[in-house]
Amino acid sequence: MADLFDTGASVPETAPRPLADRLRPRNLGEVIGQEQVLGPEAPLGVMLASGSLSSLIFWGPPGVGKTTIARLLADETDLHFIQISAIFTGVPELRKVFEAAKIRRQNGKGTLLFVDEIHRFNKAQQDGFLPHMEDGTILLVGATTENPSFELNAAVLSRSQVLVLERLSLADLERMAQRAEAELDRKLPLDGPARENLLEMADGDGRALLNLIEQVAAWKVDGKLDTDALTTRLMKRAARYDKSGDEHYNLISALHKSVRGSDPDAALYWFARMLKGGEDPRFLARRITRMAVEDIGLADPQAQHVCLQAWQTYERLGSPEGELALAQALTYLALAPKSNAVYVAYKAAMNAATQTGSEPPPKHILNAPTSLMKDIGYGDGYAYDHDAEDGFSGANYFPDGMKRGVYYLPVDRGFERDLKKRVDYFAKLRDKRNG
Repeated sequence: MADLFDTGASVPETAPRPLADRLRPRNLGEVIGQEQVLGPEAPLGVMLASGSLSSLIFWGPPGVGKTTIARLLADETDLHFIQISAIFTGVPELRKVFEAAKIRRQNGKGTLLFVDEIHRFNKAQQDGFLPHMEDGTILLVGATTENPSFELNAAVLSRSQVLVLERLSLADLERMAQRAEAELDRKLPLDGPARENLLEMADGDGRALLNLIEQVAAWKVDGKLDTDALTTRLMKRAARYDKSGDEHYNLISALHKSVRGSDPDAALYWFARMLKGGEDPRFLARRITRMAVEDIGLADPQAQHVCLQAWQTYERLGSPEGELALAQALTYLALAPKSNAVYVAYKAAMNAATQTGSEPPPKHILNAPTSLMKDIGYGDGYAYDHDAEDGFSGANYFPDGMKRGVYYLPVDRGFERDLKKRVDYFAKLRDKRNG
């Protein structure tokens, strides 16, 4: 029986083949990079050595070998390889795939089903894989560029092992370039800096690099091109950035932690990366202001005003001039004294409010606009602080019977150093007034 999507037509040897296809590894030993999953003691190495391969989810950026590794795993384990894409495959096509796999299994042959962009299948479609995974009809290998924790069903994840494939390093890309030159039987017409620039243009994507090499190799040039000549002839590849995807959250996390870590240079780098990727500066203005109240707080009360002024300046100037105001605020935050004391106090107070949410305020601080309320004790014994010595009565403002909470613990940095003195002063005075 012919397999689904198999036309049976052979491709002539003289037919044109892209360089990326010609250099596709013939075995796992030829795969460049990904030692963290393919090494002898790595997950796939151990599985293959034990002869027990489980369903897998490959999570990684484009062009790092997800499809290639899946195909080679089928060869290594003598499984029939079927590849589908979640973008072009619907429920009727999936049913045909499963039926063909069942027939193949009855004939003693297993099936490795590789699903590209598996995160694009909806919940019902993902659930459709489960019975066929459980009875051994298919061994599922899914590939995704999105975080599986958010995009894949828990049931699929519980039956699979997630393996993270990393973007290729410059050393990996150089090995790939050398292999390409051997296949083409000629060196690239680039000097050293231009060659390094070409590798950087690929941005960790092996497929992109081979496509770039194929273009460069086709040029008719004498001698070697320098970096300026290369960039003139070749458009730089756009950086990978999805404003609504996992990369968005990774970069904003890097930006926030750089500010928290008092590193203005790293903060400006991640800020620039996000702007280059097309991020909305208003989103960055909002997040920068959040950093001021979460990580600087009262150690430098001016920080919040700096952020709001920068945000307002951006709204007045627009792009690209307004981004400079945001960069200025970001630099101010990175170098400001840090304190999350109010942030921690707020969360502690919220937790206490959840636990004691039905406790009324003490009667002595309640207003008594009616005679009935006066009769039952509202406002009775209230100490007006302005009439007290030092303008401080030391009265209890927590619910009666509730242990006094201590939530705000100012740090000994920046302006909070002065606030700490005030907190300690009032605490001692309160103890004194209450005997």
